[in-house]
Amino acid sequence: MLPLSTTRRGLLASGAAFGAAALTAGAPAIIRPAQAQALAPTDSMRGGANNYRPGAPIVQRIGNGGFWMSGTVRRAGDGVPLPGVRIQIWAHTTEGYETDAQSHGATLSDANGVFRLEMPQIIPAFGQAHGHLAYDDTAFKTVFLRPVMQSSRDKSLEADFVLQPA
Repeated sequence: MLPLSTTRRGLLASGAAFGAAALTAGAPAIIRPAQAQALAPTDSMRGGANNYRPGAPIVQRIGNGGFWMSGTVRRAGDGVPLPGVRIQIWAHTTEGYETDAQSHGATLSDANGVFRLEMPQIIPAFGQAHGHLAYDDTAFKTVFLRPVMQSSRDKSLEADFVLQPA
């Protein structure tokens, strides 16, 4: 057995030798260099399509506002931001139920794939404060999201879409 060197130079040399040997000998994944992974598409969430209304109009705001729903839209695989993507939003709010037409609206993502829409405060329905969002156009596969708020006092909720071509 070789003596163990406890000097800084000895430890560095030992680590470098181990790393080089591990890489050439098929090291476990924890030691191998990281490789880029493709960005996986977002799966639809259970309950996301509840009370969905096809073709909700693009609006500047839903109701009197005070709460912000926002997120990003990117393409699966390379993660490129997607501008001009229509995202529909609806929820149970202080001004209406998620079944009401006035509780639905849509917005478009900007040049950076970011969308943002002001709406009335979301309040709990069926025990949870949550929103509904949908991508429902034809260029990509349809995705329905139902994110739950951490607290019903939150003033915003964020949900991101990674879309897969149809």
